[in-house]
Amino acid sequence: MEQQSKIIANNLVGTKRDEYGEKYKDHLVEQYKLFLTLTDKISDRRATANSFFLTLNSAIISAAAFSGIISKTDRFLVLIVGLSVITLCYLWYRIIRSYRDLNTAKFKVIHEIEKKLPLRPYNAEWEAVGRGENKKLYLPFSHIEIIVPWIFIFLYAVLIFYSFLVGNPIKEEPKQTSIVQHKSFARNESNDKTYTPSA
Repeated sequence: MEQQSKIIANNLVGTKRDEYGEKYKDHLVEQYKLFLTLTDKISDRRATANSFFLTLNSAIISAAAFSGIISKTDRFLVLIVGLSVITLCYLWYRIIRSYRDLNTAKFKVIHEIEKKLPLRPYNAEWEAVGRGENKKLYLPFSHIEIIVPWIFIFLYAVLIFYSFLVGNPIKEEPKQTSIVQHKSFARNESNDKTYTPSA
């Protein structure tokens, strides 16, 4: 951890204070505020993505469960659609992980910037909740949200399995008899009725 902190601090420094000039502190604060704004925007985008995927998957599950479409649809079609939405859920999981890792990196940078400022509120807040290691003090939201896509994957797997139990197999269409065949059969039947064997 200390080694990583040193690497971040070395990469963070651009121009030294003596070389930068009088407005070093002012510009440092401005950059810090801008970085906080960008971090908040990442969190907003993360929440928007979660809301979109949660709404979409809830609608799919509800439609499949209450419309009876599973029992009326061919099993092969259910399998294809099911695998598609399972893939969608896995992409959702990867997006959550990506946003989580990005936020983690951003807050590490914030902690390093705060070492150059009079107060370190984010570092103090992180310390107050046990730095995420004490679940009684703080359970990170990412630990909860990352489970949700897997819950939907499980539900879709159950629906696919259920479709193979009660769904309709692909049925072959009955052969249609042509009009000519119908007329030929009717003529033969009529001839049979009028025929009388000789004594």
